[in-house]
Amino acid sequence: MEFLVKSYVCPKRRPMNKPQYYADYLELDKILDAQHPVSFNEPYEPAHDEMLFIIIHQAYELWFKQIAHEAESVIAIMQQDAMNDNSPQMQTVVHRMNRINTIMKVLVNQMDIMETMTSMDFLDFRDLLRPASGFQSWQFKVLEARLGLQYSQRHGQEYYTSILRPQYVEMVKKAEQEPSLLQLMNKWLERMPFFSNDALWKNFELSNPEQNELHSFWIEYRYRLQQSLSEAEAHTLPAFDKIFSSDDETRMLSSAACRSALFIMLYRGYPILQQPFQLINAVLELDEQLSTWRYRHMNMVHRMIGQRIGTGGSSGKDYLKGAADKHYIFKEFAQLTSFLIERRKLPKLSVEMERKLGFVI
Repeated sequence: MEFLVKSYVCPKRRPMNKPQYYADYLELDKILDAQHPVSFNEPYEPAHDEMLFIIIHQAYELWFKQIAHEAESVIAIMQQDAMNDNSPQMQTVVHRMNRINTIMKVLVNQMDIMETMTSMDFLDFRDLLRPASGFQSWQFKVLEARLGLQYSQRHGQEYYTSILRPQYVEMVKKAEQEPSLLQLMNKWLERMPFFSNDALWKNFELSNPEQNELHSFWIEYRYRLQQSLSEAEAHTLPAFDKIFSSDDETRMLSSAACRSALFIMLYRGYPILQQPFQLINAVLELDEQLSTWRYRHMNMVHRMIGQRIGTGGSSGKDYLKGAADKHYIFKEFAQLTSFLIERRKLPKLSVEMERKLGFVI
């Protein structure tokens, strides 16, 4: 995490006994003197909305910094070799992921302010921005990598670091080499002991006599899933077998992690599974919020400049649409919902397993 520590930790230390004043504590002299519209300089005619444009993007970068601050703390906790899923640490992870999602909602709604600027207002200063572009936000690229977006999954690979300064390219590349939140969640789910202790399943009842290499629970669950599928959903069963029975190098979640995640989704009403389910739900919401933000951005750009290229040289709206369609970081969790069945059809757990999950004393 060294690359982020250097970026986010302020080296300036205030004396502990020094009185704090609002403007000094927030360093407002620096913040409020950080808006310098290019069009306000000669020989240009001042473009009123350039101030709004600058402040909105500065606000985005500040929120990106806060999201990265929260994400790094979550990653640090998830990097532990073992973690009690009912511990204060897990509650902290869920709380901070929920905070990230709340911030993302602010970022989405901030588009409403941007859209008070019309296309003609933007054209008053747009050409003065070249080649500056939001695509040069190294903070957002680092954040995507730390969450789990791999280079192989990126849209426009040849372009995404080409207009960054060398030091920022290095930071993005280093972020891609660090364990991401998605990778750590995979390891966390693989450690779940749901199916490694045969004693927890000795009284589990099978209604389906078929036997195969699967754990008895998954033999029963697969049978019940098959019974719940319509003819149009026949493809679901082969997909189930592929995801839950064998590992695929193209997937970020292993089959063991997928089994644990689906089990958590199915039986989230049990006390010990509450926090794990909240974490899975939080990353699903994060993907949704990121997608919503990308699509709002794409539609705003389409409204502002139509089919023109971006100031940084990208294809504008078309590039943003490609990224929005492709950059789902936690999509493999979302895919697991294809294999859910109704609560009333769920296999009844053994008494031993219910006791382990916290309902039976």
